[in-house]
Amino acid sequence: MSSTTEARSFTIKVPATSANIGPGFDVVGLSLSLYLTLTVTIPASQPNQAYVAPTITYSGEGADEVPLDAYKNLTTRVALYVLRSHGIRSFPSGLTIHCANQVPFSRGLGSSGAAVVAGVLLGSELGNLSLPTERILDFALMVERHPDNVTAALVGGFVGSYLRELDREATEAASVPLSEVLPEYPPDAGEEWGLNPPIPPLGIGHYIRFGWSKEIKAIAIIPQFELSTAKAREVLPTEYSRKDLVFNMQRLAVLTTALGQSPPDPDLIYEAMKDRVHQPYRKALIPGLPEVTSQITPSTHPGLLGICLSGAGPTILALATSGFEAIAEDARKIFKSTGIEIEWKLLEVAGGSEVTKA
Repeated sequence: MSSTTEARSFTIKVPATSANIGPGFDVVGLSLSLYLTLTVTIPASQPNQAYVAPTITYSGEGADEVPLDAYKNLTTRVALYVLRSHGIRSFPSGLTIHCANQVPFSRGLGSSGAAVVAGVLLGSELGNLSLPTERILDFALMVERHPDNVTAALVGGFVGSYLRELDREATEAASVPLSEVLPEYPPDAGEEWGLNPPIPPLGIGHYIRFGWSKEIKAIAIIPQFELSTAKAREVLPTEYSRKDLVFNMQRLAVLTTALGQSPPDPDLIYEAMKDRVHQPYRKALIPGLPEVTSQITPSTHPGLLGICLSGAGPTILALATSGFEAIAEDARKIFKSTGIEIEWKLLEVAGGSEVTKA
């Protein structure tokens, strides 16, 4: 017999992210002040009350394309994965979730990472699991598999991360198909369907926060077309020359300290944000990328520190201390010459994810 439970509500707020930051491909991430916010309500329940399925509403970016079925929506599927990994079969009866989203889809600003982190936090709260940060990261990595975005979204700031060297347990976890972690629920799926998912090993991902100079702001220059991460990865080579790898490692070693120094050194940072591992191969997918990253420099645009592709793109991330509008508007002109319109946003480096009880 079920027991009476009291109504409760809470909000979950997860920031957007930019990964790579020039030479840090799949290594560093930066949280940015655009947010995915979930407002969650669980009504009071009475013994023997009939079960009511979850209700999801959505506003903002992607509102016309996000599934509102809890067994198809990415965030709620991740939450159910977390619940079932802890022996909880279903969502609470009458659960309502409103998602207010500021993070553009498929633009290189971590929309899927934010959705995944929000889902793990949602599962932890719905199940009263009180998962620690390290365990939340484990569950997020079973879904997202790349630590740079999800780590920055979870803990905030400028973050470096890596996956644990694959011992037997971690190797087995990494080889589990995503379809087993987050199965596609068929229309006739009953309560017994999809139980007993693969549990993530402990301590898959590890991270460290780097310093960040308070003077530095981020300009997100957002072309008005989508580019899937999968498509952007397809163009990358499977092998690199030693020369190109050393080029990136040298610059990353400098960049992680340079962005924390005050005042920031534009000459040092601009060169340290160059890359030979992913940007050269993605330029064919993003008309205007080579021109923007080469023509907008600290000498032509005072206040600029560095400029790079944000994540898999197509968004361009410019770090600057001043001159924000001139940087963005000149990027607009370059993109417009290739037939592409942009939006731009001046953003702060954000804190990590937050859960607030009502």
